[in-house]
Amino acid sequence: MILALGLMGLTIAGLIAPAVGLFAAAAAGHDAPPAGEGGRPVSLLDIPVRTLATEDTTLGAYRGLVLLIVNVASRCGFTPQYEELQALYERFADRGFLVLGFPANNFMNQEPGTNEAIIEFCRVNYGVTFPMFEKISVAGRDQHPLYAYLTSKATNPDHGGKITWNFNKFLVGRDGRILNRFGSRTKPLDPKVVSAVEKALAQP
Repeated sequence: MILALGLMGLTIAGLIAPAVGLFAAAAAGHDAPPAGEGGRPVSLLDIPVRTLATEDTTLGAYRGLVLLIVNVASRCGFTPQYEELQALYERFADRGFLVLGFPANNFMNQEPGTNEAIIEFCRVNYGVTFPMFEKISVAGRDQHPLYAYLTSKATNPDHGGKITWNFNKFLVGRDGRILNRFGSRTKPLDPKVVSAVEKALAQP
C-alpha cells in the first residue's frame, strides 16, 4: 500500500513539474526581448518595421540619426502632441533628428482607423511629415518586437517598463542606444525633451 502511494505521488509530481515548467517558460518568453542567432538580443536597429505606405524596412535605415520613437493615437487626449512632435522634428531635422510615429490601438480603442485613415488624419490636422509606420500593438501578448525591445529590462535596463499610455517617447542615439524616456504627459517641446535631443545630437 505504501509502495503504491509512493509510486502515485511520483507519478503526480512527474505530471505537475513539467506543467509548471511549461507555464514558467511561457511567462518568461512573453517578457523576453526579441532574440537573434544563438538567443542573443538583436540590436534595436535590426528590428523589422513597416511604414504606413506598407514598405518593409528596419530601424537600421535611420542609423546615424537621433530618433524619438513615439506610440501615437488619433483619439487620445494627448493627440494634440502631434503638433509639437512636428515642430520638434522641423527644429532639429537638419542636424540629423527624426521623429518616428507608431500608431497603436492598445488604450481605450483610441486608434481604430486604418493605415490610410491615420495618414490622412495626421496630414490634414497636424501637417505631419515625419515618418509614420503601420499600426502595431505596443503591449500585451501581440506586442510588436520593437516595443518588446524598448520595454524589456534585459535590452533597456535604464528605461524599460510597460507602456503606460499613448505618446510614450523613447530617445535613441545615433548608434541605436536608448538614451532617455519621457511619459505621455511630457510634451515634445518640454525643455527636458529639447535638452535631451540637443545633447544626443552633440554626440558623434
